[in-house]
Amino acid sequence: MGLEYVVITSVDRDDLPDQGSGHFAETVQKLKTLKPAMLIEALVPDFRGNSGCVEKVAKSGLDVFAHNIETVEELQSVVRDHRANFKQSLDVLVMAKDYAPPGTLTKTSIMLGCGETPDQVVKTMEKVRAAGVDVMTFGQYMRPSKRHMPVSEYITPEAFEKYRTRHANGICGVSQCYYNLKF
Repeated sequence: MGLEYVVITSVDRDDLPDQGSGHFAETVQKLKTLKPAMLIEALVPDFRGNSGCVEKVAKSGLDVFAHNIETVEELQSVVRDHRANFKQSLDVLVMAKDYAPPGTLTKTSIMLGCGETPDQVVKTMEKVRAAGVDVMTFGQYMRPSKRHMPVSEYITPEAFEKYRTRHANGICGVSQCYYNLKF
């Protein structure tokens, strides 16, 4: 296994009593047994805010606990499933930071091009930073099918650069690159 960095993810597993948290934890532990130096990121659902599920994954030995807030707070009900919400997602990231061993990073992502305003994006960056999240990434929303919400705007590299610059100028810390912001 020549892999150095692995991202583990899944669809929501609301059908399981532990919402899939045990599968995440076991997978991380087995991979670390096979290759201890491998860096592992788990991109997890919100586990419906269940702290026990978050704790199980956060303490599994992973390197990055990731959960996507998906969009700005104002567009949550338009973009996300009705069972998910901005506060619950931020709470999951805060819990993960509290439960995980020192050195474990927390990460979230949002899609741009869903109808958000630049002010809403900056406000979201500030809230994510205030929650103690270490890394935030931005991506362009792409409509998966005609049944899904249309793209409101294609974000230019210059617009991504403005967010990076705003980020680097003290709103949220120091950036690593155009699309990934490391706080």
